[in-house]
Amino acid sequence: MNKTIRRASVFALLLVLALLVRATWLQYYDGQALADDNHNRRNVIATYSRPLGNIIVAGEAITGSTRTKGSDLAYKRTYTDGRLYAAVTGYASQAYAPTQLEGIYTDLLNGTDNQLKTVMDTVTGRRADPGDVVTTIDPAVQKAGYRALGGTKGAAVALDPKTGKILAVVSTPSYDPSTLTDAGTAGTAWQRLNADKDKPLTNRALRQPLPPGSTFKLVVAAAALEDGLYENVDEPTDSPQPYIMPGTVRELPNESKSAPCRNASLRVALRYSCNNVFGHLAVQLGQDKVRAMAEKFGFNDEEQDVPVRAYPSVYPSGMDKSQTALSGIGQFNVTATPLQMAMVSAAIANGGKLVSPHMVARITDGGGDVLKDYDDDTDTKEIIGSRTAEQLRSAMETVVKDGTGTNALIDGVTVGGKTGTAQHGENNDKSPYAWFTSYGKSDGNGREVAVAVMVEQSDAARSEVSGNGLAAPVAKAMMQAALK
Repeated sequence: MNKTIRRASVFALLLVLALLVRATWLQYYDGQALADDNHNRRNVIATYSRPLGNIIVAGEAITGSTRTKGSDLAYKRTYTDGRLYAAVTGYASQAYAPTQLEGIYTDLLNGTDNQLKTVMDTVTGRRADPGDVVTTIDPAVQKAGYRALGGTKGAAVALDPKTGKILAVVSTPSYDPSTLTDAGTAGTAWQRLNADKDKPLTNRALRQPLPPGSTFKLVVAAAALEDGLYENVDEPTDSPQPYIMPGTVRELPNESKSAPCRNASLRVALRYSCNNVFGHLAVQLGQDKVRAMAEKFGFNDEEQDVPVRAYPSVYPSGMDKSQTALSGIGQFNVTATPLQMAMVSAAIANGGKLVSPHMVARITDGGGDVLKDYDDDTDTKEIIGSRTAEQLRSAMETVVKDGTGTNALIDGVTVGGKTGTAQHGENNDKSPYAWFTSYGKSDGNGREVAVAVMVEQSDAARSEVSGNGLAAPVAKAMMQAALK
């Protein structure tokens, strides 16, 4: 054979082999990556080629799917009471990545989750029937919180202290997820929602930590009792008034100048929300002991999944003594979500034990068979001793009966709570945040609930912004709904 022809034949053969190797590589190695690529429209077409699975509240689907017209995407997501449940469901959009439960359980809801596949599905490559997400949300409690918050910017979370079930996750102002589901109209809605100064897409209940103000005093009180600094909530403390923060000439003032805060007991200090007592306590304990207690309750947890990941609530480090004093009243760089403050009240209500909060009870396959039961997969941690919890409950009940939380009183219910009004802005030049964290136990049926409410901004005059005035009535409405 001619030498030149032989060389050309070998080169051609090498080219064919290279093509075969590349094709094999693409099919068996890069194929899955290409299939999963967000820019692969076939995935979107496949996802919306049939109805999605649903998110369930109290046995009823709050999501659905409807036929589209004039699109290669055959179905789009729909929502029942979308604004009410937006902080729970998030959205499943033909144009944008899904959020909240829609995002966490995307594969389950569209049928690609491996847990859904039968042997035949694996052999044939058929997409399995989609599964459902069954939540722990109580519609009565969710509605009560949403209505009570009304036109304010705020959030609320309700927990069952005994089981860790999240009964409500409310964030206002809300939005209608249905406006983001259709690829043809989602862009306009997206721009409008992102331009809204009230940030309706922000889940304030789980993902916007803010200074918790005096509600954080419960954590400091727990640290003082657990450390043995004081034996009980009725023992007088060593609390000067006025209290000058260490290393400064600045007084840490009390909201009420006439309150009996000098050397006040923890009960009296919580009742009147004495800043001098808790600022001094934080310095006496030291930031490390306060931080250790805060972290037991869940602060500084970077992986707080319910199963939506909540932003971490923060108790800072590296503070000087004056900053430590401010941290003792929930200021300086201390931040918390309503979820976190509900967890504090839940642990106190439950004898010092915190059951891991969760808002999904179980996930099921297309036939309704349970794939995973989260109610049976909870984790319980002892945060404080039962005696400390009992002491704090007694003091919190005094706050509601005779102190700053009287707007949370409910006939036939034992209610404990703690108000908070957190400074906002440079030199407190903006409207403060109003907080209330609480628990309620029905004297009749024994049911229990823990609720935390944060009002970020309302139409109330600055002088009228308080935890008792704005947040406690919301908590009361939610507790009444939960304890019926």
